Amino acid sequence: MNDSANASSDVQRRYREFLDLLPLTLSLGGLPESDHGKYYTEEQLEARAFTIKHAFKQARIVVRECVQKQ
Repeated sequence: MNDSANASSDVQRRYREFLDLLPLTLSLGGLPESDHGKYYTEEQLEARAFTIKHAFKQARIVVRECVQKQ
């Protein structure tokens, strides 16, 4: 049971980190919003997801560097 609680706690912590970094992630990614009523193709969605994934990694690095240097 303790392992299950630890795993659940870890997932919650990582989810919270993602939500906290989401504004910075989207800013770093520089992706434009879609036009109203216009939808992306599957390939465009995959490309945007790739950009967000890598922007999130960079956001984590930026935050770590800022926290460690202060």
